[in-house]
Amino acid sequence: MRTLIYGGTIVNEGRRYAGSIVIDDDRISNILEGEEIPRGTYDETIDATGCFVLPGIIDEHVHFREPGMTEKATIESESRAAAYGGVTTYFEMPNTNPQTTTLEALNDKFRRAEKDSHVNYSFFFGATNDNSGLLKTLDRHRIPGIKLFMGASTGNMLVDRMDALKDIFRTCAELRLPLMTHCEDTTIITENMRRARERYGDDPAIELHPVIRSEEACWRSSSLAAELAGEFGTRLHIAHVSTAKEVRELTRTAEAAKGLITLEAVIAHLYFDADDYKTKGALIKCNPAVKTREDRDELRKALADGRITTIGTDHAPHLLAQKQGGCRKAASGMPMVQFSLPTMLELVDSGVLTMERMVELMAHNPARLFEVDGRGFLREGFKADITVVRPHSPWTLTKDKIKSSCKWSPMEGHEYQWQVERTICNGHTVYNKGTFDEAYRGEAVIFRS
Repeated sequence: MRTLIYGGTIVNEGRRYAGSIVIDDDRISNILEGEEIPRGTYDETIDATGCFVLPGIIDEHVHFREPGMTEKATIESESRAAAYGGVTTYFEMPNTNPQTTTLEALNDKFRRAEKDSHVNYSFFFGATNDNSGLLKTLDRHRIPGIKLFMGASTGNMLVDRMDALKDIFRTCAELRLPLMTHCEDTTIITENMRRARERYGDDPAIELHPVIRSEEACWRSSSLAAELAGEFGTRLHIAHVSTAKEVRELTRTAEAAKGLITLEAVIAHLYFDADDYKTKGALIKCNPAVKTREDRDELRKALADGRITTIGTDHAPHLLAQKQGGCRKAASGMPMVQFSLPTMLELVDSGVLTMERMVELMAHNPARLFEVDGRGFLREGFKADITVVRPHSPWTLTKDKIKSSCKWSPMEGHEYQWQVERTICNGHTVYNKGTFDEAYRGEAVIFRS
């Protein structure tokens, strides 16, 4: 199968230019700069005139709920939503049921994805208080890294013993595997919740969520993670950083300067701030909490100046009924994988960052950080994971457009100016202007080959 994409503006590795891309089967065989359409015989030609042609988006941080919580979402439904959103690869988190903390559970997820995932996939392995020895048996070419919950979490996935934490940081350093951490101090959060319930009742109002899951709770945990990374030489990636203090302080450390510590921002903290609780309520409740306007604005600055390394979604669907209530009762998490790219393009339009920088954060840097083999860039010989987006093409998000099986979004009613027009995964068009290929399945990602 030989495919030609022509007429578009290619955005890749810090440049944008008119050009064409030739795909042979599942790989890019030629990239030609200039407006002239290359001659040749093609099985398919794609006219991208007026569009931007990007590397396929890599979402390094999703919760697809399978197995064990399939009433909320499945690998099939959420990978479909990813394809509609221009995401060609995702890395899924281990807090499912059962948790991905054994080789059996990890293998089961890969089998499910091979059967059902519409785009490319891999899965983080979860650390616990007592499985650090198992980490040494993992195939480092198969997984992006280890996920560590250093804060309130499900079941035994909260790692709160110092000896266990040191074992995990030490082992990841020895294996040269990235350690991705959720950093919130459980003791602080528990005490804040106790005080809030004492003062405001059993289920404090949602506006208190950033007070309960506070800046102090985030900083106490993330600073400990940075200290341990420095002690053991661990490659630390701190997930969903939500405070200005963390961005300012963590990026000043010697370990960060040596490239040991990197930060992820997610759409919730980049787009919303605490004022939005008044209109969105628990729909924007997530952990860590959406915080102040100052926090949001510092995160946005850090996108452009390099202090933030990657953008994920922390895509976490719940049933709408589970999102009712206040700080204690409403579930935390929101579904964003389908809308992350048009939302970030909105920030490009508003001058927060350039499109070139956005591509670096959402495609190049995840590939670099996790050492993804042959993806994340538009390069000859690389897998043909490509997203085509069209500007100046307004549309309003209505419920019928939501592909996540939970069927709600905090962005519902929002008018976007960009459309994801085509998603190409391994040289195959899985989504094209509203048409979806139900039969297509993505591939397992290879790392560190």
